[in-house]
Amino acid sequence: MTKMAGLAPQHFNWRMDGNVAIVQLDRPERKNPLTFESYAELRDTFRDLVYADDVDVVVFVPNGGNFCSGGDVHDIIGPLVDMDMKGLLAFTRMTGDFVKAMLNCGKPIISAVDGVAVGAGAIITMASDIRLATPEAKTAFLFTRVGLAGCDMGACAMLPRIIGQGRAGELLYTGRSMSAEEGERWGFYNRLVAADALEAEAMKLAHQIGSGPTFAHGITKTQLNQEWSMGLDQAIEAEAQAQAICMQTQDFARAYHAFVGKQRPVFEGN
Repeated sequence: MTKMAGLAPQHFNWRMDGNVAIVQLDRPERKNPLTFESYAELRDTFRDLVYADDVDVVVFVPNGGNFCSGGDVHDIIGPLVDMDMKGLLAFTRMTGDFVKAMLNCGKPIISAVDGVAVGAGAIITMASDIRLATPEAKTAFLFTRVGLAGCDMGACAMLPRIIGQGRAGELLYTGRSMSAEEGERWGFYNRLVAADALEAEAMKLAHQIGSGPTFAHGITKTQLNQEWSMGLDQAIEAEAQAQAICMQTQDFARAYHAFVGKQRPVFEGN
C-alpha cells in the first residue's frame, strides 16, 4: 500500500487532515486554471490513491474565492491551436484519464465550490461524489464558447444523469453559467453553504464519511459508477456480490457487536 501523507505535488496544494486529503489548485490570481502539468499530476495522484491506505476521503477546496477557471488560456488553449491531431488526442485522452482516475480511485470525493467553477473546473465538480457550493458559485460547461463540443471529459454521459437530459443539454449547448440556486434545485449541488463556512462544512462531512466503514464506502463508489452501464438484473446481482464481500469485513462484525452492546461502532476500514 501507498502512504500519501508526505505527498508534495509541484502544481497544486495537498495537505492531510487525519484520513482526509485536501486538494487546492494554486493560482488564485488567475482563478486557479489548470495547465498541462497540473492535469498530468492530478491524474497520477488520483491513480495512486487507489493504493493509499492513509486516505479515505478527498476534498477539493477553493482558493482566493474561486474554485477553478478551467484550462489556462495561455498555457493550454494557445498551444492546442497549433497541435496536430496526434497531440490533440493525447491531450484529450489525458484529461479524460484524470476523470477516470477520480471515478476509480476508490475514495469518496467532495468538491467545495466558491466563485467560478467553469470548463474543467465544472468537470472536477461534476466528477465528485458530493458537491457543496456557496450562493455565489457560478458553474459553466463553457466548451461551446471556444468553438468546441459539450462532450468533454465525460460531460455528455455524467451531467444528464445528475440534472436531467434537457437541463444538461441547455448548459452544454449554450455554455451559460448555472447559478448556485439552480445547481441546488436541479440536484447538482447537495446544498449551499455560506462562504465563511464552506470549507469547515466540507471537512465536517468528509470526517463523518471517513469515520464510517471505509472499505464499504469504496465498494459503494465502485457500484455507483459501474451500475450506470448495467441492466437492473445485473445491477442487483452485482450488489448481492458486493454486499456479501462487505459482510466478511471486521467492520460488519464490529457494528453487530456494538449494536448488541448498545455502543457506537468504531470502524477501522477492514
